[in-house]
Formats: sequence, C-alpha cells, structure tokens
Amino acid sequence: MTQATNPRTWLITGATSGIGRELTLQALENGDTVAALARDTSALEELAQAYDESLLLLPTDVRDERAVREAVESALARFGRIDVVANNAGYGLFGAVEEASDAQARAVFDTNVFGVLNVLRATLPVLRAQRSGHVLQGSSVYGQSAHPGVGLLAATKYAVEGLSDALAAEVGPLGIKVTLIQPGMTATPFLANLDVAAGLDDYDQTVRQVHKAIGEMPASAFSDAARIAGGIRNVVDSPNPPLRLALGASSAAGLRPALEARLADLDGWLYVTEAVDRP
Repeated sequence: MTQATNPRTWLITGATSGIGRELTLQALENGDTVAALARDTSALEELAQAYDESLLLLPTDVRDERAVREAVESALARFGRIDVVANNAGYGLFGAVEEASDAQARAVFDTNVFGVLNVLRATLPVLRAQRSGHVLQGSSVYGQSAHPGVGLLAATKYAVEGLSDALAAEVGPLGIKVTLIQPGMTATPFLANLDVAAGLDDYDQTVRQVHKAIGEMPASAFSDAARIAGGIRNVVDSPNPPLRLALGASSAAGLRPALEARLADLDGWLYVTEAVDRP
C-alpha cells in the first residue's frame, strides 16, 4: 500500500458502488482513512477487513438528518478530523416531467438534494472549525444540461449546482474548497437502478426513444468509474481546484452545446433585455 505524504480523512456517501466505491478504494490504497456511508455497507465488509484501521463503515441513510449527524460524530471519534467530504449518494428517475408521480419526484429530491443538505449541515461545522477541507458535490452532466426523460433528475442536479455556487462563495473565505463533480455516462449500477415513471403514449417519440438509445449504447460510450475517481483525486490534490469538473468525453459533449445555447439566447435577445431599462 502506498503511504500518502499527507494522509487525509474522507467522508464518502454512496460508498458501496460505482464512483463512491472507487473513491473509497483509491483513498485507502493511497494511505488515507475513510468513513464510508451507505444505507447498507455490507458490500464493503471484505474491504474493511483488509483496511481495519483505515476504513470505518457507517450504515446511514442520507435522508435521515439525525443519522447523518451521528455518522459524522462517529467519524470524528475514530479519525479526529474530516478533510474531504464526497457528497456522492444519489439515484435517478427517468420519465417525462409530466409522467413522474408526486411520490417519485419527492423521493429523488429527498436523496439528491435534501440528503446533500443533511451532509453539509453535519460536516460544515467540522470544516469551519478546522478552517480547511474540500467538499465534492455530486452533480453530473445533467447539472447544466437535460434531454427528454431526465427532467426530474436534472432538476435535482441543477439544485445542487445552484446551492454549491453560493456555498463556494460562503465557505471560501473560511479555507474550505468546493468542487462540483460532473461525470458523463459512467459504467456504474446507476442506470440499472433508475426508477422509471409510468409512460404516456404522447411521449413515445421523445422520452421512449431516448431511453431506447441509451440502452443501445456500446460499452465504449461509458467512462470507467475507476478513472472518474482518479480524476476526482487529481482535483483534491490540486491547491487551486475548479468549482466545476467535467469528467468523461460524454460530459464535455453534453455541457458545451448547453452552455453555448444559453449564451446564444442571452445575446440574441439582448435588445429586449436591455429595453426593459429604457423608458
């Protein structure tokens, strides 16, 4: 095992699969310590045996604010500090905006937005007291773009991006860094675990066609989760990390046209925008 020159303590949510698991593994291999949060941490028990002193498993549902606070207290009791908060837990909902039920919409917001807030409220007092730390906010290409079928998922990621823009300005003077992580299509269980809304025929030519196209994408179209985690670690190692980090070619391919379209709308209608301020 490679020993880190300056070992860090990570708190990682959604740590049992996908990017969260890879972050956990790579941090441990680097000689760091990890508090790993997930609703069911049994998938990490073998890893915990190999890294007995360095890995703390904390069964936690991020939707439960009290449970998150208790997990953070346990992490502090074990490791004494928290250097990196990877707000990674989340899941997806696929379907037209109209198709998503109220229960489905609230469920995806409960995890992807309110769960993120629960983690922030529990960890920021620790980072503020330390006057140091790095918060990694789990967004995606859908934090700045959307297409048919991902409206509710994108809404949660847009929310995380908006609150993170403010958060970065609020905690920056306190020595705390914030980076939004924006992976594109990644080879993880995320897509397989999508909640799918009941379909309406009128959306077959948009939502269903997109769903079909995603299902037919070759494996080469998906980024490797381990390489995504490696990219995240590069940012954590940087003295001047970005506020936003796109990861994977599909992320850049989705973000660039979305951002350019916004500028085109702004510039194309600037005469109307500015006319509002003229008598």
